[in-house]
Amino acid sequence: MPQNKQSGVAGNQFGRTTAPLIAREIGARMLGTKSNEAELDGERIVIKCARAGTLSVGVSYLMLKRIRRVLGAFEQSNGSFCIYSLTVAEYSKAMTPTRSKGPSAGKVGIVRRAVFETRGTQVATIYA
Repeated sequence: MPQNKQSGVAGNQFGRTTAPLIAREIGARMLGTKSNEAELDGERIVIKCARAGTLSVGVSYLMLKRIRRVLGAFEQSNGSFCIYSLTVAEYSKAMTPTRSKGPSAGKVGIVRRAVFETRGTQVATIYA
């Protein structure tokens, strides 16, 4: 289902609340409060969180220039999160432009959950 303004706000809030919990569980250090960028094992990463029914995550093209990896934290039906890692090169190769006509139009690349599951490295499964 496409995202609208209301679901976008809810998704943003979910990610900003959940990413620090994920970071703590995997030993990453959040780098601020304006984004979900963090440091893990000496690498700058971003933690993108998705609810159980969400099929993709998006990262801005500007952020992809600053980080080394994208961690996708995908909620499971039992409340746990499966966390997968893609390098920026892998993410960039798999991404498609957002279909948004709003503020993120032309600024965000989307990657499907299935790409993380088939091409990514599983980092952890946790209960946040």
